[in-house]
Amino acid sequence: MCDFVEGQTIELKEAFQLFDRTGDDKILYSHSGDVMRALVQNPTNAEVLKVLVSPKSNEINAMVLDFEHFLPMLQTVAKNKDRGIYKDYVEGLHVFDKEGNSTVMSAFIQHVLITLGEKMTEEEVEMLVVGYKDSNSCINYEELVWMVLND
Repeated sequence: MCDFVEGQTIELKEAFQLFDRTGDDKILYSHSGDVMRALVQNPTNAEVLKVLVSPKSNEINAMVLDFEHFLPMLQTVAKNKDRGIYKDYVEGLHVFDKEGNSTVMSAFIQHVLITLGEKMTEEEVEMLVVGYKDSNSCINYEELVWMVLND
């Protein structure tokens, strides 16, 4: 298990409390993924549901979680090292690089991010790719992957 030291635990609790909307030191289950992401973890929605022990859809916005129960869940997510590396993502996108110049059409990236896997909104995708489109509406996927993994 990935154990946090006391100083880290204090910082984690402070961040947790920022998501406490009622002042009772608890957060909704539905906010737990957001808290984990705010704490520099990047769990998928499926990973969050797994550590929450797969609550029913009507429970996720009603059930609450205190910090003492949240911390072991965060530790579980933090120890998950199966994230893929830069090379993995670049190899996956290289398949769609028809010109062999490390670029793909912006529309393709946007379509994939909006429709597949953990779907993003159009606004989220636009924020992600802004500044990465060239004059031909292509995106250098190596730069984009580097930015996503190191941001």
